[in-house]
Amino acid sequence: MKPSLVLKMGQQLTMTPQLQQAIRLLQLSTLDLQQEIQEALESNPMLERQEDGDDFDNSDPMADGAESSAPAPSKEESYQETTPTVDNLEDGEWGERIPNELPVDTAWEDIYQTSASSLPSNDDDEWDFTTRTSSGESLHSHLLWQLNLAPMSDKDRLIAATLIDCINNDGYLEETLEEVTESFDPELDVELDEVEVVLHRIQQFEPAGIGARDLRECLLLQLRQLPASTPWLNETQRVVSDYLELLGSRDYAQLMRRTKLKEDELRQVIDLIQRLNPRPGSQIESSEPEYVVPDVIVRKHNDRWLVELNQEAMPRLRVNPQYAGFVKRADSSADNTFMRNQLQEARWFIKSLQSRNETLMKVATQIVEHQRGFLDYGDEAMKPLVLHDIAEAVGMHESTISRVTTQKFMHTPRGIYELKYFFSSHVSTSEGGECSSTAIRAIIKKLVAAENAKKPLSDSKIAGLLEAQGIQVARRTVAKYRESLGIAPSSERKRLM
Repeated sequence: MKPSLVLKMGQQLTMTPQLQQAIRLLQLSTLDLQQEIQEALESNPMLERQEDGDDFDNSDPMADGAESSAPAPSKEESYQETTPTVDNLEDGEWGERIPNELPVDTAWEDIYQTSASSLPSNDDDEWDFTTRTSSGESLHSHLLWQLNLAPMSDKDRLIAATLIDCINNDGYLEETLEEVTESFDPELDVELDEVEVVLHRIQQFEPAGIGARDLRECLLLQLRQLPASTPWLNETQRVVSDYLELLGSRDYAQLMRRTKLKEDELRQVIDLIQRLNPRPGSQIESSEPEYVVPDVIVRKHNDRWLVELNQEAMPRLRVNPQYAGFVKRADSSADNTFMRNQLQEARWFIKSLQSRNETLMKVATQIVEHQRGFLDYGDEAMKPLVLHDIAEAVGMHESTISRVTTQKFMHTPRGIYELKYFFSSHVSTSEGGECSSTAIRAIIKKLVAAENAKKPLSDSKIAGLLEAQGIQVARRTVAKYRESLGIAPSSERKRLM
């Protein structure tokens, strides 16, 4: 074949820098977006925050003529406009005047209010700096603090520190005593009996049950620290020591035969066991709390659901008119080229933020429009919804809807939910309709909460009850939904009433 020229027509999407920036901002969470905005403010002098009450030229910063429309004010004019003096202030502008001298019996705090409300007062003896400023304490540091207060030899202290390093976050000893003994230098001549004695010392630390090697030992350690006058203490220690497997399998009939306890007595024993903590290390909180900032706020006004963006989470930006006025059209110097590029990047960034907010508002409005039943009545009224439904309603691609709903949260009167929470698959009903999987989970949770604890509902029984309501769900589907809700099987939900 000889080469030839052929003319073809086609469409091609070019990922311009502006489009790449808009897509990247679209999929950022609120906290990540605030960090991105802060970095943009620090790197681009043309950008600045638009605070409430700012008095500035409201002309569109995206217009081409904005470069030369705002001349730079002189130093004298800028100083006179921004620096007030006592002489040019009108009466009542100052809330208070600074006195030359304070009365003898007047404290400084009576005149001026400090912003640091957490600072101690003169008579606050219980104020502790570490409780107000320090981060969460870890279990390891909590045990080492108690170790420093315990009197013991240097060798025992070394053994104790090694044992504490082997305790996990739940409070259990992960290594065996033989492995701990072998980890020491042979020159120290550490014996297994010494390690066991030091372990018993650590097991007396707080929280109760720390340093246990299994669940039985953990519960027994907590029972031994209870007062001797605790009712049913001896019987509870016997059940935990000898019959913990029967208690775990909920074989109450066999348990009553072996312990010679009546039903009321066994109920008291089980109640005491349930007050113990199987994970004592979890009492020491080491992680910092995580906060969720909602992107969208939904509220009801005059029987209508209103959707609005969270203005506190969406900082407003603008182009600095003073710096924009420094840009000259015909100047090709390095400084002017730099300022022109910064101005263009600032405009692109503001436009990308506006596009992100508009898209988020469209998607959130359609979700609220589709899920009014949930907002009025709860999870049981949730309707089936997929990404394609919202994408078709707003005229966007499903991938864009997926980016918008990821790590974006909506504040409703029923709580704060991620936007993806409102999307769920559907199950057919006997009447030809559809029921969402979220609604089915809510019904299963309601049925389990109202069941007889002596005879809990099995998955097959729950499927039958759902079918009686017109919802056709298989037993394995019920089991999958039950596991996703964190509900144990019927054999483990059985209670002795």
